[in-house]
Amino acid sequence: MSAPLALSTPTVSLRRYEQVQASDEHDFHQIVLGFDGAMGMAVDGRESQIDRHRAWIIPAGARHEYWAEGVNRQLVLDLPASSVAVPARFFERARTVDLDACITELVANVATSVTIDDAALPRRFAWQAATRLCGALMADAGASTSDEMRALDFARIDRWLRAHLSEPLRVADLAAHCGFGMRRFHQLFNEAFGETPHRYLLRLRLDTALTLLADPRTTLTAIALDVGFADQSAFTHAFSKRFGIAPGQWRNSGLMRAQ
Repeated sequence: MSAPLALSTPTVSLRRYEQVQASDEHDFHQIVLGFDGAMGMAVDGRESQIDRHRAWIIPAGARHEYWAEGVNRQLVLDLPASSVAVPARFFERARTVDLDACITELVANVATSVTIDDAALPRRFAWQAATRLCGALMADAGASTSDEMRALDFARIDRWLRAHLSEPLRVADLAAHCGFGMRRFHQLFNEAFGETPHRYLLRLRLDTALTLLADPRTTLTAIALDVGFADQSAFTHAFSKRFGIAPGQWRNSGLMRAQ
């Protein structure tokens, strides 16, 4: 029997935080994106306020305290490790990140489609919103000092992969692009991304397909080719294996609720 979908499904919610300080800890990664008003948060001893121009990156297992500073609404992504394609090292440490104008606009667009404490969002919407938001964050991410020391810039590699999804990419080509031999690159990639290049690239292709499926004018064949599959049949097989439903059914399942 396959594992329950809930174990690998991201959630997107709009939350209002109270003035009274509270704390939490969970086994999934979390991104708290400022949307309306401000709130305070402390993670691993570091305290910072966030507003519509800043977000908190909270790794799984990190104890965090939070409190409000007036009326506020914040967009929260809960990301199990095996859900959206984001390099594992992106969640290596808790920190705040600044949001540029494009991400701020995207957060607002997603947040206006969600009501406070809405626990019944369509699973399709949560997946599409999470993949779009994470893609935007990765597009704006920079390499950390630790990554420069390890000689593998995970953010640059992620952006390169996203820009070349329609091409027949080979791991050997990616290794050469980064200036490494196959064995060393494979080791460094596993350390930075938390999985093999092939598995990460497949998840990235399917994440991108979710966004493309939102446009009913785009054919399934065109989507398959745009994200790097040889044909619609191969795309449908990979999509169904990951999401438990064919891409055409996913597109038409507007009333599907989170499982």
